[in-house]
This record gives sequence, structure tokens and C-alpha cells, in this order.
Amino acid sequence: MIQTKTLLYYKRTFKVTLLVLFIGLVIILNGCRKKRTEIAKDLFKKTHNKVFKDITEEGFAEAFKKEIKAEGESIPNIDIISIYYQQNEYEPTFVLKHLFNGDLDKAAEYFEKADEHGLNKKIFKGDSLKMLLDKFRGKNVIKTVNQAYSYMAKIEIIASSSFFNYSYYLQYGVVNPRKLFQRYYLNTKEPDSSSMLKVFKTSNIPLFLKNIQPIDTQYTALQKALKSNVASKGFTSEELERIILVNMERLRWQNKPTADKYVVVNIPDYMLNVIDSGHSVLSMKVCVGEGRNIKNQNTVLAYNDTAIQDKPFPRETPLLNSNIYCVEVNPVWNIPRSIATKEIIVDAAKDRFYLANKNIEVYKNGKLINNPEEINWAKVNKLNNDYEFKQKPGADNSLGKIKFLFKNKSSVYLHDTPAKYAFLRNMRSVSHGCVRLGDPQALALNLFGEGEKYKTIAEDMAKDNPTPTTIYLPKRVPVYINYLTCWLDEKNELQFRKDVYGLDIVLYNELKPYLID
Repeated sequence: MIQTKTLLYYKRTFKVTLLVLFIGLVIILNGCRKKRTEIAKDLFKKTHNKVFKDITEEGFAEAFKKEIKAEGESIPNIDIISIYYQQNEYEPTFVLKHLFNGDLDKAAEYFEKADEHGLNKKIFKGDSLKMLLDKFRGKNVIKTVNQAYSYMAKIEIIASSSFFNYSYYLQYGVVNPRKLFQRYYLNTKEPDSSSMLKVFKTSNIPLFLKNIQPIDTQYTALQKALKSNVASKGFTSEELERIILVNMERLRWQNKPTADKYVVVNIPDYMLNVIDSGHSVLSMKVCVGEGRNIKNQNTVLAYNDTAIQDKPFPRETPLLNSNIYCVEVNPVWNIPRSIATKEIIVDAAKDRFYLANKNIEVYKNGKLINNPEEINWAKVNKLNNDYEFKQKPGADNSLGKIKFLFKNKSSVYLHDTPAKYAFLRNMRSVSHGCVRLGDPQALALNLFGEGEKYKTIAEDMAKDNPTPTTIYLPKRVPVYINYLTCWLDEKNELQFRKDVYGLDIVLYNELKPYLID
């Protein structure tokens, strides 16, 4: 009896479940049918073309997939576009929401002005989009449902691809510098998936495109220079154009300092500036790492195939950002193994008293060697070099009297130097990779300000203290080591510098397919 009741209960429950599912399915189907009818009705109302009365989502979906397949790899970011339409049931987003209110016409106008950003407008197909829009709205152009599907699919693909790429290039740059350059460690923002899809979800395309136009003073100055074909001594007009184009791309990368106060080193300029509230409050000469293009044998105008890939010279200073957190006065120089093998050991082999004269101590397995001059350094090389070298504080110390520390993967820092003669040169790409400061004490004063900490720094720098003194900043200060060969100075004049590391060439070669003819 109990089993019979249980069986009856499950039968009734099953029937109710089936009924609920059926009702739900009817509602869904009716909803879909209603939606399809609304799309057809809406398109007919706006076009007054009876062909659109027979439009269905399924029909458009098939036409869209067919068009995507036909276009293939010729569409940039085709995967992202395909995924968006798949996830949104192939709704013709741009046709329904942006075609009849003029948004797509305004978008086409922006695409046609891409050359204002140094970009080739052909990439964004503004003229093709405008032609499709005119035909779509024209009378007696679309005569069959298949024609309607084809035009809708083409409009969706061109509009979505061009809109997506245009907004991406302007906001984040055409090239990803982290993938292009081996020693690029600047924090550069990349969009996440949600921000990338904003282009599809915006309700006002003209406003969106207006808001993403770069308004940075440096960028707009380069735009103006590009348009006016600015001249500069030592460069041809074509070379200047290419220099401007690569630096516009650098300014599109999302890596600009956001702090009110920061230290910035521009490698091609061989200068350091402390920027406070948008203005330079301290400026000094610096020496940077030795580069691959010191003699300017390759330029963006004339370069050979060996210059188009980023192959850093071992001593080049990396591009990075970090935070200066302390200084070390009268520092010890822990000599890198590469320098020890290529220079220190070689010099020690030539002069047995070289190490003593340079105040360099030698260690093996962490233990100090008392008589390093007795070692036959001529037999030591990079394969059997088990020694460590440390240069003690003093007048000959290669780091000078002070170094400024900040965390980074390349073990570089800002520091003083006893070799002051290098600051008399115009070309100051001479170091092993660290940045030598023309006036390190002035930088210490600027960062610490008057007070006990700076007083200690000044006193310790005035004497040869055999023990290094570490002094921490009360507040960390951001530091940026950057690379610009063209920029607007505080006198509103454009400055141009030689491409000492050949990075302009690498970037230009990568950008070429995207740039104005």
C-alpha cells in the first residue's frame, strides 16, 4: 500500500514537472518568437523595406558565421569578436542600436581621421563602413533576405572590428612593449576582458570615441608637429616624422607616472629630473649604460636587418619603474660577476697590485682572501671563477659616495661616481648599466629635505667612512627610467635626441604596417 502511494506520488510529481517544463518552454519559445518579430518589425519600420519583415535571428546568425569564415584572419581580433557574438546569440548589436541614430556614421568619421594619430586609416575601413551604411539605408538596394543578412553581417563585422581596434590602439597602443623589448620593466596597463567589451556595450559611440582621444599635452604637441611637418637641425623631415610616430606610440602606452612627485631618467637625453606637481624642480646630467647604437650607425630612416630585433647590448640600462626607499652613504660595491670576469680579473692579471690599489677585497666561499696578489689571475676565467669581489668605501669606489636604492630585477641603482670627466661629454652612454649622477648630493637634499637625515648624509659624504651608512627615506619616491627621443620641454619647444639604444628602430619596424603611408 505504501509502495503504491509512493508510486502515485512520483507519477503526479513527474506530470507536474513535465507541465512546468512545457509551460516554461512555451514561454521561452514565445519570447524568442516575439523577439525575432520585434527585430524584423523594427528593421522594417526604420527601412520601409518589406524584405526585413522576414528577418530571423537564426538566419542572421548563419550569415554572420559565414561572413566571419570568409573574412578569416584578415579581421584583427577575430576571436574576441566571434566570442562576443556567440555569447550574445548573434544579436546584430551595431545595426539595431547604432545604425539609425547616426552613431556609426560618426564612428566612420573618426576612423577616417586616424591619420591624426599617425595611424593608417585603411585599417579601420571607415570608407567601407560609410558605403555599407548608405546602401543599407538606401531605397531599392536590398531586394532579398539574403542580401539583407549579408549587409547586416558586413556592417557588424566591420563596425565591431574597427571600433574595437581603434579604441584599443588609442587607449593602450598598437604594440605591447613587454612583448617587443627584452628589458622593458615599466608597469604598463593592459585592458581586462570586461574593459575590452565596453566597446560593444556603450550606448553612445560618438561620446565614447570623443572621451578616448588622448589629451595629454605631450601627445597633442606631437600631433601638431606631425601635421605641420616640423623641422629640426640634424634630421631630415622624413626621419623626424618617424621619430614623432614612435614617440606618439610610447605616449599611448599606459605607463605614465601618477604621483605628484617622482624621479625620471630619460636615457637618450642623459638627464635626470625630479618632477613635482608637473614641473621639474631639479635637473642634472647622468651617465647611462653603454648602448648598441652609440655611433648612430642605424636610424629610423636607414637601418639594416640586424637592427630590427631587440638585442640589447649587455650594458644597456633597463627601462623600469620602482620606488627609491633608502640611500647608502660610502657604499660597498659588490662587483657583478660579469664585470669581475671581463674587467677586474683581466686587470689583476696585468698588475698584481691592481686589486690593492683599487681597494678591492676578494672572497672565496664567503671567506676573505688575505693575499689576492699571489693568485695567478691569468688562469682564472668565467668557467673557473669561484671568487667574489667587493670594493670598499673610499675615493676610488666606483659607486662614489652615495647610491640610491630601489627594488628591480636588474640590480641597477642611481649612484655617485669618481669618474666626473664623463659628464663633460654630450654622449654619456658609458656605464655598466646603472645610472651615474652628476649631482647626487643635490638629489639627496631634494628627496630628504633639510633635517637630521640629510645632515648625516652630507657629513658622511664629506669623509671616507669605512662603514657604509644606510638611511631610509621618510616616504618612498617613485623612480622611472624611460626612453623618449622626442618630447615637449617646459619652454614648449620640441626636443629630439639620437636613438642610442636603437629602440626607435625596433619599434618603428613593428609599427610600420599600422602607420600612415
